[in-house]
Amino acid sequence: MTTVDTSIPVGGPPADPEQAAEELAGRIFEAGLAAVELATVHLGDRLGLYRALADNGPLTAADLARVAGIAPRYATEWLEQQACAGILAVDDPANESDRRRYTLPAGCEAVLLDPESPAYVLPLADLSQIIPPVMSSLVGAYRTGAGVPYADYGFHDIQAALNRPVFRTLLADEWIPAIPDVHARLRDGGRAIEFGCGEGWAAIAIAAGYPTATVAGFDLDDASIAAARRHAAEAGAADRVQFEVADVAGLPADDRYDVAFCFEMLHDLARPVEALQVARRLTAGGPVIVMDERVGDRFTAPGDPLERFFYGASVLHCLPVGMAEQPSAATGTVMRPDTLRRYAREAGFTDISELDIEHPMFRFYRLQG
Repeated sequence: MTTVDTSIPVGGPPADPEQAAEELAGRIFEAGLAAVELATVHLGDRLGLYRALADNGPLTAADLARVAGIAPRYATEWLEQQACAGILAVDDPANESDRRRYTLPAGCEAVLLDPESPAYVLPLADLSQIIPPVMSSLVGAYRTGAGVPYADYGFHDIQAALNRPVFRTLLADEWIPAIPDVHARLRDGGRAIEFGCGEGWAAIAIAAGYPTATVAGFDLDDASIAAARRHAAEAGAADRVQFEVADVAGLPADDRYDVAFCFEMLHDLARPVEALQVARRLTAGGPVIVMDERVGDRFTAPGDPLERFFYGASVLHCLPVGMAEQPSAATGTVMRPDTLRRYAREAGFTDISELDIEHPMFRFYRLQG
């Protein structure tokens, strides 16, 4: 996922009840405002309004309506809202509404329009759309202890879009080279396997960075695998990247790979130890590289913005997904380092280390032995 600023923690509740009520009301209002503005960003993306502004701006409302093919009155309202929110620039707010010209500020294309930019966070706006359809299922799951299947969310495109920039720009250029023996194996034509490959951007990045390596990606989500195959074909990597819908527990026991990767997926599994056992078997003891969220070593409250984001994702998505299959480890997004080490030991690994790879969103582990 794209880097975010996590430097400002939330303060603890004030001692005075009236002040506490006022501050909490203010926070919830700001959260509601953010949710509304994210929905308007999603709308602007769906209608191609940011692209129209980037390619043709500055534009009046009439210009935008003509270029993007929307009704003029809606164009006026959306442009004014976006300028009011500080997303778009307007040449002269005092002008008559039909004469104001709006611009997407320089640099904002990377955030809203470039799916391979490290600054690309547009998919966060899509999150406003995925929870309402499953809310009744979430309420039921919380009451019964059941879960909500991953496929019910329609989340795979959003997750893939959030991770695509870091995989395409960092995985083969920085992260794997920081693991010298894995780098050497892949450079010399090694075989890699990725568990929970999603839409395949990590596997495709490995194939692009290591032209003689082959990668096998497995996932249980049919829609993700269909997208992964399409992406591989478009990237010209279909001859060296294989994607299959499969439970890795059912892979042939005599398959062998030089390295296994588990990118931001272990915490979603009902049976993470079993998955690690399979990875250990398929690599004859490793290396197995796990990338997961950079959560704190221990619970603290209040938490910083990143920890808050991870807990929110866990409450609404990752924990219910992990509990859709029973029995479940019920890990959730906030898989702390000690939890990962416990899973690895239970899977039979004897050498468990945190890799010296710095990223504000992710931790990296090497499992061996």
